Amino acid sequence: MRTVLAGRRKWLAAGALGVAMVAAAPVAIAAQGTQDDQGARTASAGSGDRTQEVRQAIQGGHARNVILFIGDGMGQSEITSARNYERGAAGRLAMDEFPLTGDYTTYAVEKGNPAKPDYVTDSAASGTGWATGTKTYNGAISVDAYGNPVPTLLELAKRSGLRTGDVTTAEVQDATPAVLGAHVVDRDCKGPDETTKKCARNAKENGGAGSISEQLVQTRPDVLLGGGSKYFEQKATAGQFKGKPVLEQAKAAGYTVANTADDLAKARPGTPLLGLFAPGNLPVNWTGPKAAQGGTAPTRCTPNPALPKTQPKLVAQTRKALQLLDDRRSDKGFFLQVEGASIDKQDHAADPCGQIGETIDFDAAVAAGLAYARSNPDTLVVVTADHGHTSQIISNDAKTPGQTATLVTNEGANMTLSYGTALPGSSMEHTGTQVRIAAYGPQAANVVGLTNQTDLFGTVKRALRLR
Repeated sequence: MRTVLAGRRKWLAAGALGVAMVAAAPVAIAAQGTQDDQGARTASAGSGDRTQEVRQAIQGGHARNVILFIGDGMGQSEITSARNYERGAAGRLAMDEFPLTGDYTTYAVEKGNPAKPDYVTDSAASGTGWATGTKTYNGAISVDAYGNPVPTLLELAKRSGLRTGDVTTAEVQDATPAVLGAHVVDRDCKGPDETTKKCARNAKENGGAGSISEQLVQTRPDVLLGGGSKYFEQKATAGQFKGKPVLEQAKAAGYTVANTADDLAKARPGTPLLGLFAPGNLPVNWTGPKAAQGGTAPTRCTPNPALPKTQPKLVAQTRKALQLLDDRRSDKGFFLQVEGASIDKQDHAADPCGQIGETIDFDAAVAAGLAYARSNPDTLVVVTADHGHTSQIISNDAKTPGQTATLVTNEGANMTLSYGTALPGSSMEHTGTQVRIAAYGPQAANVVGLTNQTDLFGTVKRALRLR
């Protein structure tokens, strides 16, 4: 028991230091050649012979726990721009420390025609891919190309007696968290009102399982954290809770409700935890000028003054989820998904500071998960994205028809980002590129090389011995 407690202290301390690093990140030029609070190197890494390191990283067997980190829209360019800005061109993020790395393809399929690919996926179809092992159409939440429900990793984990968690910086009803605990034909069916209008076959009044909010409550992950409280205020249209807010269903299901960082810190094991920290998506960490045609003057990113002090950081949510799910007295482990959602949302908005700040915030959560796994080697950690996105690092003197912004990095150099997958004033579009996937722990070798997004389902299922 002493060893387990010592291990817990280590990863809790690592996560706490990560919070301090992210809070301070945008305001000062970083020193080079040092080791930061997350354990990610700021000096050039990997210059020696890594054969033994990689050999030791390859483990078969099974995992007691799986932590799946999803950086929404976090393509290689998003990772590189965050690294350049925060760590320097020769630096390393926590997610760069994973010894086993590959890429996976992200395509969706056409509705009603699963044999025909749709080369650019959205978060609903991509999330359904790793959550169920099934390709589907854009907008679908854990249903196949014909709209039929498919079991998810979280549902299979619960069926096997594992504890489960679902954490996000978006609304908990957003596509990536929703794919673990709901099955609807349209991702917009977040509450009973939208479900009646857009997902008639799923609506409670028509005999369906209800909205994403209602289904998440029914699936009952042990830890569910994010935003989206406004959908829990909508009233059920049928069933036992007809006319009552969805939040009443959650309380009846035994959930303790947290609305602030203090509430989160006070949560204790024993009852499921529902954290709703904003009416919609959680506000982002950093702010700065959006990209514009003709570019912007070189500038630094700054902390978002609108970020509520009562809002917990993603790393704090991750650490609390791990604390609540980690029960060494049980012979069962856990499955936890953690999403950095607004990397994607700020990419859509052509907002480089928002995008980079969310990537750094996400990386702090990854560092906490990796620290936990290093203290608990029966844990598989996977970090990946759901799809690629628009931002590209271009020459500072490039002339482009897209929108650009120039940032001054922690190295004191200019870095120009270009956004060009939509017309000015429109939401930027995803791209169809393959994206990085990296892993640490049992079964991690299965991400090496080029795989399909749906293969991740098999890797997690096999690691946890789910049936």
